[in-house]
Amino acid sequence: MTQTTAPARTSGGIGESVSRPDGVPKVTGEFEYSSDLHMDGMLWGATLRSPHPRASIRSIDASEAEAMPGVFAVLTHEDVPGRKVYGMEIPDQPVLAWEKVRYEGEAIALVAADHPETARRAMERIKIDYEVLDSITNAEAAMAEDAPKLHLSGNLLRRVDVRHGDPDATADVIVTGEYEVGMQDQAFLGPESGLAVPDGEGGVDLHISTQWLHVDRDQVAESLGLAPEMVRLTLSGVGGAFGGREDLSMQIHACMLALHANRPVKMVYGREESFYGHVHRHPAKMRYEHGATADGKLVFVRAKLVFDGGAYASSSNAVCLNAATFACGPYDVPNAEIESLMLYTNNPPCGAMRGFGAVQVCFAHEAQMDKLAEKLGMDPVELRVKNAIEPGMKFPFGQEVPYPAPVREILERVKAMPLPEQNGTMGRDLRELPGGVSNATHGEGVRRGVGYAVGFKNIGFSAGFDDYSTARVSLSVEDGEPVALVHTAAVEVGQGLVMVQAQIVRSELGVENVIVETADTRIGSAGSTSASRQSYMTGGAVKQACEAVRERIFERVSEEFGEAADELSISGENVIADGRVSVSLSELLDKGTIEETVEFHHRATHPLDEDGQGDVHLQYAFAAHRAVVEVDVELGLVRVVEIATAQDVGKVINPLALEGQIEGGIAQGLGLALMEGIRLKDGKIQNASFTDYLIPTILDMPPVRMEILELADPEAPYGLKGVGEPPTIASTPAIVAALRDATGKELIRIPVRPEHIAGLEA
Repeated sequence: MTQTTAPARTSGGIGESVSRPDGVPKVTGEFEYSSDLHMDGMLWGATLRSPHPRASIRSIDASEAEAMPGVFAVLTHEDVPGRKVYGMEIPDQPVLAWEKVRYEGEAIALVAADHPETARRAMERIKIDYEVLDSITNAEAAMAEDAPKLHLSGNLLRRVDVRHGDPDATADVIVTGEYEVGMQDQAFLGPESGLAVPDGEGGVDLHISTQWLHVDRDQVAESLGLAPEMVRLTLSGVGGAFGGREDLSMQIHACMLALHANRPVKMVYGREESFYGHVHRHPAKMRYEHGATADGKLVFVRAKLVFDGGAYASSSNAVCLNAATFACGPYDVPNAEIESLMLYTNNPPCGAMRGFGAVQVCFAHEAQMDKLAEKLGMDPVELRVKNAIEPGMKFPFGQEVPYPAPVREILERVKAMPLPEQNGTMGRDLRELPGGVSNATHGEGVRRGVGYAVGFKNIGFSAGFDDYSTARVSLSVEDGEPVALVHTAAVEVGQGLVMVQAQIVRSELGVENVIVETADTRIGSAGSTSASRQSYMTGGAVKQACEAVRERIFERVSEEFGEAADELSISGENVIADGRVSVSLSELLDKGTIEETVEFHHRATHPLDEDGQGDVHLQYAFAAHRAVVEVDVELGLVRVVEIATAQDVGKVINPLALEGQIEGGIAQGLGLALMEGIRLKDGKIQNASFTDYLIPTILDMPPVRMEILELADPEAPYGLKGVGEPPTIASTPAIVAALRDATGKELIRIPVRPEHIAGLEA
């Protein structure tokens, strides 16, 4: 079998711009993704999916498919050997549907054949008798008392209420608004794929692109009816994730087929199937009411948030919680009443996506702050600064605001940045105008607008989850040189985690040659690559493991050379005592490898109480954005001229990678603001391709002006904060605020389309 990820050798320590070891192979096309996996004698797996959003299954007849030459397995729900349902938080999703289907694209049957075309034709021979039922595709309709129950528990998946202060508080100035966020896709470039290999003893090895190896393993093992140690997962090259790989896709299916046929089975989704095979960002409808004093101090925020969770739970519970706790924004709000509701519908399942929960409410609360500033006759940044939270205050959900919380500072920094030059539109290069050379504008109706937004997000898992990461670091000698080997189950999805682990080892142990092993389940869990947590959690685990190795080194030097252990240090590849070289690491390690494995846990968090109060989140990251746009108000065409941002990252681990994370997050925020939206009609996806589902290209991305603050979190490794999500959270509302400034239109839903600007649609 082809090896999918080579061990990474990286030089450079913490704070240096180190090149990613996977960078050049990805650019040259030499990097091996999970879709490149191959094994002699392997079969090809395929999935038969429901064409209906809601239906009863009367019967399934697979006899014609089973009789086809080249077909080795045809499986239905009857062939699931263990638990027939799975789910990250709530096991409510069938491995293969029986009796009913709840969304278009739900998996019903599996085929393994000696050629992918044979598998596809076999799927067409499977006969399913459906009774098509009326679907519920509106979350508010799902709340109606007479709505059909999509699950035995009902249609309400979760409700989180936050009650803070005086519910009857009144204000001098009140503004209300209703806002809507569409369904965004993660749009990763590598569709779901993997290879399952039976071991001949009843177990299976799965090579997979995912975000959380151990949670995948445990769910797969339970549905296969196997002990976890009989299911071994190894990470394959991941072509992006952004939350879309936290849930299972084809993991159980590939393993079922491989064990049934006793042959390796590869499964690869096409782009259209990928739209059905993973979760998306939750659509939301939000009603807000803000009250303030005449001089601009917030008095109350009241909000009702309704989220469409789709057919199954996924991580909707966490999204519902996040939305409730971040609904008021990073502001001092003395009185708050927030109602956050998550509903089951017959739309595609929704789950984790970059900034989950915080993205939706930031669009709404920032629009409200602009509306309030306009009514008060205040500068929108001045209003935000006036109400900015500060360390020692209380969030509306009762947790004390920790240090650092530089909301005021990042707003003032963004405001102070110079604006881009504004040239006349007539006679300009058409590539600089909204729509570019392919559109009709020549600048006659072009207006410029400027908008601001600030957002924040929790880092890591919350509400009492015992979050941890495991790391093993060993130090040995190869060819006369010290070599450090790092092993974790932490998933590299393109964010640079392999590089970060190597940087930590170099900084802590002074060893140039660091090898980061391919992530797998041979070691303890590292948790999910989500919630911007891996640098904190796995970085913390690697750091602690290095510290334990260093302590062992000093103990060995103390025992063999009589040096005082508390006076030793490592410089380069030598152990230093009292300013002199006591021994080289190579000489010391000739006497045997030193290895340590640790589990790193963060401080405890706690669930909210019935009033939505509690010490619920671990850490917070903040970002402010200013967007400058040009809009052709007659044609509805938009060009983002520049994005400026200020963000607190705690500690810069790799400046180059940090810049990439911020620019990438802004690209996804721009996409949600202007173009990205899954179009649904009666529960059916209308644009399941990158022809019709538009994502920003290099031509859509503006220059990004950024200022980075390093205000160390005293509890975090190196003082760092996760950086990947805040750029997405605040960039979207900043862009839409700039559109409102340019057009004078309210623009209450995203993505904003040309017809919204040109007045062709209400």
